[in-house]
Amino acid sequence: MNGTDKESRHLSVHIDRPVEDVYAYASDPANLPAWAHGLGGSIEKVDGQWVAESSPMGRVLVTFAPVNELGVLDHDVTLPSGETIYNPVRVIADGPQSEVVFTLRRRPGMSDADFQRDAAKVTADLSRLKGLMESA
Repeated sequence: MNGTDKESRHLSVHIDRPVEDVYAYASDPANLPAWAHGLGGSIEKVDGQWVAESSPMGRVLVTFAPVNELGVLDHDVTLPSGETIYNPVRVIADGPQSEVVFTLRRRPGMSDADFQRDAAKVTADLSRLKGLMESA
């Protein structure tokens, strides 16, 4: 890929916890710093919007899908430049366990190396979520 073609990669992790537990934890923005390091080390609600101040990308706004019974954890991340990145995420029941699926999309102009780095970061975040959920 040359970085201009559309490409998505589905990254997932199986978690040995019921879907309701995983969704309840992962859908709470206050828990993000513990497992989603891509959004930084802190997040707070400011004037009705979730703001991640210590994100590697700078100060970003994060808008989450409303709480729902379908396991949808989609969120938009608005960068300091004003660019908004849509991140589709699902928590899916797999018998008594769960699978969390993050769809990583290549942004226009993104190099292969940058896309790989993003995939590695998301995979690490999903692994942290698995560790936290299975040790609780």
